[in-house]
Amino acid sequence: MDNLIYEVSNITFRYPGYERNVLAGASLTLRKGEILCILGPNGAGKTTLLSCMAGLLKPLSGTIKLCGKDISGMSEREIAKLTGFVPQQHIPAFDYSVLDFVLMGRAPHTGIFSRPGAEEKARCLEVLENMGLGAIADKSYLDISGGERQQLLIARAVIQSPEAILFDEPTAHLDYGNQHRTLRRIKQMASEGYSVVITTHNPDHALLLGDKAAIVSRDGSVIQGTSEEILTEERLSSVYGMDIKIRYIEELGRTACLVPGL
Repeated sequence: MDNLIYEVSNITFRYPGYERNVLAGASLTLRKGEILCILGPNGAGKTTLLSCMAGLLKPLSGTIKLCGKDISGMSEREIAKLTGFVPQQHIPAFDYSVLDFVLMGRAPHTGIFSRPGAEEKARCLEVLENMGLGAIADKSYLDISGGERQQLLIARAVIQSPEAILFDEPTAHLDYGNQHRTLRRIKQMASEGYSVVITTHNPDHALLLGDKAAIVSRDGSVIQGTSEEILTEERLSSVYGMDIKIRYIEELGRTACLVPGL
């Protein structure tokens, strides 16, 4: 059990003023180096579940353990040392250079009045170079493309040196090429030992990443298993209200999610 990063047990969550629980008895686990893709229909609670895991929302009941510790008893800094959160998109309030924006990921590891040193800047530049972003290190964050911003959000999370990185629909605002570059980067991160959670509306992305999958149902419950176990034709057709086929494409060497007659 030493490699258990997240243990979410029977959590319930309801937004103030709402009559319906968004999450009801939701449970899942995440181990070191795993990729967990969370799917579900619009409004089912995928982002809510991710926000609870990041410590941004507090469940009404149930427990979330992060590296063996109950997240409810941890400070924001403690959580940030162990978990990086990558939102769908980010609009900064101030104009930062790309380098400074990514360096903000070191905040959980520095003192209140401390500034990142030469070693941390060198590490940041190394991460940017590895992601093919070294050439824009001195550019304004406001002057780069949406695809580059998404990559920088990932770089900032990596600089945190967390155990897990949580992605909220990281491909939602990207073109086709950048979607697959992001998925490739996520797969690489898992191979480097990061534990990854990604919410997505696209079952094919979950098939591409493989590993583990979970579905948040409209009643707020969660089922989890291997991608092969969870992503069945019957279950996906029920979730999305349409006929969905899972087929192995020999030319591609992989399984794909298809909609007949479209």
